[in-house]
Amino acid sequence: MPTFNGTSYQPPFFLLSGIPGMEDAHIWISIPLSIMYVIAILGNSIIIHIIQKNSSLYEPQYIFLSMLAATDTGMSASTLPTVVSVFLLNHQEIEFHGCLAQMFFIHAFSSMESAILLAMAFDSFVAIRNPLCYTVVLTHSHITQMGLAAVAQGVALMAPLPISLKRLPFCKSIILSHSFCFHPDVMKLACGSIRVNIIYGLALVLCSFGVDSVFIVLSYALILKTVLGIASREGKLKALNTCVSRILIVLIFYVSLIALALIRRIGRYHSPLPHVTMSNIFLFLTPVLNLLVYSVKTKQIRSVKCRLFALKAK
Repeated sequence: MPTFNGTSYQPPFFLLSGIPGMEDAHIWISIPLSIMYVIAILGNSIIIHIIQKNSSLYEPQYIFLSMLAATDTGMSASTLPTVVSVFLLNHQEIEFHGCLAQMFFIHAFSSMESAILLAMAFDSFVAIRNPLCYTVVLTHSHITQMGLAAVAQGVALMAPLPISLKRLPFCKSIILSHSFCFHPDVMKLACGSIRVNIIYGLALVLCSFGVDSVFIVLSYALILKTVLGIASREGKLKALNTCVSRILIVLIFYVSLIALALIRRIGRYHSPLPHVTMSNIFLFLTPVLNLLVYSVKTKQIRSVKCRLFALKAK
């Protein structure tokens, strides 16, 4: 296991890892991973293109959907180079500053996605609880401000992560547990005091993902209360169908995020396989599942895609 001695050393590179105990199968694992990357990046790019080119989709719910697709594309693009390098090319080295940059983008896009999911919950809340004020509250300028706020949250909250790690000496192993750079994974290799990093990381979870999730749950709880108060059965089904895709996307994101946090804390002294697997599911599978959910459940997106492919077939 490569190590470095000294008290103020920054390694020129880190060594990334694939899936522990399955190194011989990495070339085969790269096939489904590559398929997921193609689906996530190409599929989300198509969604963004469809919404951008169709003026009938210039509505708040579809604009927020395009923002979510953009963050999923950014998330996939952030991990693509190193994951393909490790699993397909068996090249494990990543330059120190490149690792910090990748770590920043992964965490920033995760924070942006959480903020956009909150904006989508607010959109559903206004549409169902107070539909008469919908066009007044969710104007294009307000939507733009909410999108910029999501980007600002991701950048401002996650920028201190690589900065705080850069000031630390690294004199332990240079082998990371994942095929990408993850803040807790890089942090544990430092041989200086990481108290500030731990406290800030906990504050990030509580202030960003924690606050967002509380307001999201509150929004959908109030929406459900309103839906159950609708007299007609058809009205209830229509209102529920409007929200079901967004609720599924929220569940996919936060359930995998919570499971990842629990496994990291409960299983830290056991096999790293569950943690690595859950991290991969969160980063690789979430963008694909999001794409499938809103492509299937959103009728307008589905119909436009069908028309687009029909025209190309001719």
